Amino acid sequence: MPLALYALTAGAFGIGVTEFVIMGLLLEVSGEFQVSIAAAGLLISGYALGVVVGAPLLTAMTARWPRKRVLIGLMVIFTLGNAACALAPNYAALMAARVLTALAHGTFFGVGSVVATGLVAADRKASAIAVMFTGLTVANILGVPFGTWLGQQLGWRATFWAVALVGALALAVIAALVPRDRGAPEASDWRADLAAIARRPVLLGLLTTVLGYAGVFAVFTYIAPMLTAISGFSEGVVSPILLVFGGGLVAGNLLGGRLADRNLVATVLGTLAALALVLGLMTFALHDRWAAVLFVGLLGAAGFATVAPLQIWVLGQAGEAGRSLASSFNIAAFNLGNAIGAWAGGAVIGQGAGQGAGLGLVPLAAALFPLLAIAVALAAIRAGRTLAPATA
Repeated sequence: MPLALYALTAGAFGIGVTEFVIMGLLLEVSGEFQVSIAAAGLLISGYALGVVVGAPLLTAMTARWPRKRVLIGLMVIFTLGNAACALAPNYAALMAARVLTALAHGTFFGVGSVVATGLVAADRKASAIAVMFTGLTVANILGVPFGTWLGQQLGWRATFWAVALVGALALAVIAALVPRDRGAPEASDWRADLAAIARRPVLLGLLTTVLGYAGVFAVFTYIAPMLTAISGFSEGVVSPILLVFGGGLVAGNLLGGRLADRNLVATVLGTLAALALVLGLMTFALHDRWAAVLFVGLLGAAGFATVAPLQIWVLGQAGEAGRSLASSFNIAAFNLGNAIGAWAGGAVIGQGAGQGAGLGLVPLAAALFPLLAIAVALAAIRAGRTLAPATA
């Protein structure tokens, strides 16, 4: 793989840390600003909203720019946003800085996916996207635990200063290693781009992404109480178990990319089926400690095995006209799935009054999402075949 691809991985690492590290610092933030834990938790929702809004908006605004310039500009926004988080004088300012930082997230992964596929041969495009997304998985394994530890030792502001430094380093590496666009910047018409996105196969592909990832986060959002209330683990053991989840992320991400390079459609359907199976069986596995740990790892592997195939699939459905915009919309779709999954899992728990009964039903309910995603994917395949003769 070319070095420029690993420069994109460095940027993905920094963005991944920023998105998830706040989960481990909610107590510190709520204590300093005298807000509730629930209010501090909205910093996660605010970031997700920034991703959903910023991904298509910034991509459309920068459509005529050379892609390398876009990536550099996004890392500038990312670095300044994290510095603003570190300097935030109050809760409102911290929320605004989080949303500002999130604006760079979706467009970076969207444009970065297009750049990554252009760096390799046609038969390695999905693997290239998987390598870039490895930065996100490593952020979960190493970056988030270290950032949480740093914030607990030196204060939460130190964590955001550290992430800002990572952003500055990633900016330098991208500027040095990512090649300039060949030829003149592509002419782009946002109306034509939106028309490409509005095609039925693309919309169905985006819906497939939303449903698939809703299943993952319906369970992962509440994995800690599941492990303590159902599996019987102590709270201190949860963090090491989550390292198993991170290991599954890396393995599933790379495996999904390789399989997609061989047979994209089969990989999309197969990884979603595997995710549904893991979620369904996890309902029973949680009642045994060893099985619970195993299925935490399998959840990470099955969940992230879908990422590169879904990303490359939506790119292909959009065609050349709307690739960057479609890629960014798909990143927004992943984050929308996160939000829907977290809400759905909470709704199931609420039906069980927050006790073990409600928690125990979450994986089974979550399995419905990837099954629905398979149905939508099949509809997208049929729609693509129907439209193919007219397109030709």
